[in-house]
Amino acid sequence: MARTEVHRWWRPLLGTLTLLGVGMIAVIGLLFVATVVAWAVTGEMPDSGGDDAVIFENDTADLAINLAMLAVFLPVALFAAWAVQRRRPGTLSSVAGRLRWKWMLVCVGLAVLFCIVAFGTSLLADLGMPGTEADGDEQWVGWGEFLVPMLVIVLLVPFQATAEEYVFRGWLLQAVGACTLENSRWRIGRALSVVFRTPWPGIVIGSALFTAGHGYTGWGILDIFAFGAIAAWVTVRTGGLEAAIALHVFNNLLAFGFSAAVGELDIVQGAVPWQVMVADVVPMVLFAAAAVWLARRLGVRTVTPGAADEPPVTAGGDPARVP
Repeated sequence: MARTEVHRWWRPLLGTLTLLGVGMIAVIGLLFVATVVAWAVTGEMPDSGGDDAVIFENDTADLAINLAMLAVFLPVALFAAWAVQRRRPGTLSSVAGRLRWKWMLVCVGLAVLFCIVAFGTSLLADLGMPGTEADGDEQWVGWGEFLVPMLVIVLLVPFQATAEEYVFRGWLLQAVGACTLENSRWRIGRALSVVFRTPWPGIVIGSALFTAGHGYTGWGILDIFAFGAIAAWVTVRTGGLEAAIALHVFNNLLAFGFSAAVGELDIVQGAVPWQVMVADVVPMVLFAAAAVWLARRLGVRTVTPGAADEPPVTAGGDPARVP
């Protein structure tokens, strides 16, 4: 999708730098506005140091700021595709040049089932870890303290998760995929072109960068990398971001929703037991396999229009148009 007629080797690189630069400017602007608002309300300058934004000294408000800081990268990624690569921003979404909403609804239904399976595997993981029965710290906070944080989560997590998918499984996957090296002047470059013409370099690089953006250690690193790789793989196999977005949104809704239910909105990223990693990865693999199977059954387009191996009409995307 990124190898248009105006593609040059430097466009993905410049676009990535543009995405980072404009995105950080947007984040700084958002932090500035939040700081001014907090200062006007409390009369004191907030302490915004540390890994996360702590502006309002309120867990719900600070969670909203942190989610919003990630969400701003969604329009920035679309802008980078339009301004630097000179292509339609919708080509980041799917091979149809847009989000395929009917297919998205199917993926949402599948993601609900994913949440049920993930909840079950998490319970099994807790049973398999010694000492978890004795931990009585996590208790239901009550509807009064749950509803407002959950409303913030429901409103902002879809934008936060979608933004991450557009950056890592949209922009990065296509940026790396555009560098196929078949025109390299060096023999090693032409040899590597066999590998770079597959999706795997983009999957691995994007997943590694996605993992680096989190603070997990130990088995948690493998957990996050597996999430990124599975999301990228299902994106390639279904021809768009819809399945990955649905998976990411509902995964985060489940995680943040549980945190809101027990009054611990500040999720600490650190060491993860191997049982938790397995409990996370198994539902993801099942989701990805089911999504690919459904895409085949429903005739969802997985390559750009006009490809010889695609049917003339699809159920999940646009009718085939041979240019």
